[in-house]
Amino acid sequence: MPDTKEFYADIRPLFGGHLIQSQVDGIQAILKAIADAGITDNRKIAYMLATVFHETGQTMQPVSENGKGAGHDYGKKLKMGGGPGKRIPYTTPNELYYGRGYVQLTWYENYESMGKLLNIDLLDNPDLALQPSIAAAIMIKGMTGGLFTGVGLDKYFTDKRTDWVNARKIINGLDMAKTIAGYAKVFYKGLNE
Repeated sequence: MPDTKEFYADIRPLFGGHLIQSQVDGIQAILKAIADAGITDNRKIAYMLATVFHETGQTMQPVSENGKGAGHDYGKKLKMGGGPGKRIPYTTPNELYYGRGYVQLTWYENYESMGKLLNIDLLDNPDLALQPSIAAAIMIKGMTGGLFTGVGLDKYFTDKRTDWVNARKIINGLDMAKTIAGYAKVFYKGLNE
């Protein structure tokens, strides 16, 4: 865990100069989960914090996607099937698999596979992804294991490589990659005080 006073002094500007208690609590919960997972590379930790900062709208708490997937196939009762890129309807469970958590887990199949990995029933209870400990486990497993897009943190943070921008491909292509890279560098500075 970083030196708390210096860490918060360094990251406070990201939060408009002031953090509220729920943001601090969220950061502390995330840092504890990351430490419990045995992750010690501050670049990876900083990138996870930056991703959460972005994906949760700076709340540092698990959130439900604005609009609950409206306008996206994952916001409808559809799952993969019928060939590459094709979707088929499902009737059970009676749930929608829009973005939830720290990293906005989406799609029926992703809830199903992450639930199996964590040994919890995310298909029947997708709102479990809004519990901080589960949201953290989803984020950590997904970002370290490359479970969201096929690439993980180890591709972008090695002994010879630190790629803050392309690390965004872990979550969502290069959408907002430079902005999130900037956030990560601020978190990284704080973690190294």
